Amino acid sequence: MPAAIVSHGGQMPEHDGKITFYVIVCVILAAFGGMMFGYDIGISGGVTSMDDFLMKFFMKVYERKKHVHEDNYCKYDNEYLQLFTSSLYIAALVASFVASRVCSKFGRRTTLQIGSFFFIIGIALQAGGVDLPMVVVGRIILGFGVGFANQAVPLFLSELAPARIRGALNICFQLFITIGILIAGIINYFTSNIHPHGWRISLGLAGVPALILLVGSFIICETPTSLVERNMVDQGKATLKRIRGIDNVTAEFDALVSASEAARQVKHPYRQLMKPSSRPPLVIAVLLQVFQQFTGINAIMFYAPVLFQTVGFGSNAALLSTVITGLVNVFSTLVSIYTVDKAGRRVLLLEACVQMFITQSVIGLLLILHLKPTGTLNSVEAKIVVVLVCLFVMGFAWSWGPLGWLIPSETFPLETRTAGFSFAVSSNMLFTFIIAQAFLSMLCRMKAGIFFFFAGWILLMGLFTLFLLPETKGVPVDLMVERVWKQHWFWKRYMIDDDENDGDKVTKE
Repeated sequence: MPAAIVSHGGQMPEHDGKITFYVIVCVILAAFGGMMFGYDIGISGGVTSMDDFLMKFFMKVYERKKHVHEDNYCKYDNEYLQLFTSSLYIAALVASFVASRVCSKFGRRTTLQIGSFFFIIGIALQAGGVDLPMVVVGRIILGFGVGFANQAVPLFLSELAPARIRGALNICFQLFITIGILIAGIINYFTSNIHPHGWRISLGLAGVPALILLVGSFIICETPTSLVERNMVDQGKATLKRIRGIDNVTAEFDALVSASEAARQVKHPYRQLMKPSSRPPLVIAVLLQVFQQFTGINAIMFYAPVLFQTVGFGSNAALLSTVITGLVNVFSTLVSIYTVDKAGRRVLLLEACVQMFITQSVIGLLLILHLKPTGTLNSVEAKIVVVLVCLFVMGFAWSWGPLGWLIPSETFPLETRTAGFSFAVSSNMLFTFIIAQAFLSMLCRMKAGIFFFFAGWILLMGLFTLFLLPETKGVPVDLMVERVWKQHWFWKRYMIDDDENDGDKVTKE
């Protein structure tokens, strides 16, 4: 760590600065990248439950759905239907590594602009799809947009925000994801009654947030970190003054320049990530993404209409229940924005593990006892399932949802920040793909036991958080090594040689 940073003994005072109107505008516009991601999560489940969509692309699934004697748990089990949902995420996985290099070389704003173009092209192909290959190609291109946006937005928000409210501003990304999911649920509820092209309207309306993101990406500033990283030092200082609303930014800017000089010595950031000193943030970043998906949240969000139809709701009632869970998702994320920089990250994660474990277990128990393969739950039992799903979504929305993106975006040092965060994004996309591709088949084979499967993972997540996840509340991004990793009972063993190795950071060709 450069001397200019550690000369305070790891106790650097909070940098000065106000919350300027321009920063709020930048945060909102950039967060539309999250809305695009959320809209797709919410829209795909509703579209795949619409009869018009199934009749055009998945006739076998439509015919199976209409057979009342068909097993409740298996009527939507179709690998191509799952591919429609999951293809986006494997494309986003690949794109995230390219986006990492673009982010470092050309900046966060340019990365967002490229992602916006991918979004618009993908949306056009999906909404205008005449056959399944065209729709899947559209989703793959949309996936490239997700990969670029999810790489750039959390980094942009963390680097723009003062340390004392970094959590709240970064969670705007997750807030807009939940707003996107909610809007998608509302749109699906109404377009499901528009025949035969309601599904095209649902997919095509994604163009609205995509256009806002595209226009917004030309309005927002580049982050001071990215500008200094690319040798635009004067512009970086001017931007820092603008976003902080004060002229005296010397302390924060000097810390940023010192971190950038150390980062510039690293010629191969991916190779640097393999060194022991990079292991703590890398392991935690990847595991957070794995755990986020194995809460079961995307299984519920992707296929909520399918799930609610399985337990006995009609098509419209299932879509309406999805809107209800979407509202819960949004308001619970607002709770996280308010509490994350007060209570801290660990408290929210641990509380949510208890809440999600109980709700997943009780849902599984209810279905085992009362949902037969060819029957339905009675109205009271079905409503209890909806309430339990809402409680589960509530716990996720103020914890593992937003913090799964926040913590990786704030814990990597500058020299490996974009490379390390690309591992987080790609891990998230990989396991989102796995869950999206496997859930309907898992539901068919495991039946209600799938909820106990996710509950087991939640128990493991709680233990991981309790013993291995450090608190990062209020710590400036460029002091994570000194204040967090070197102080943690387990991870500090990987930091023993960190200072001695600073002079060896230049990787030989």
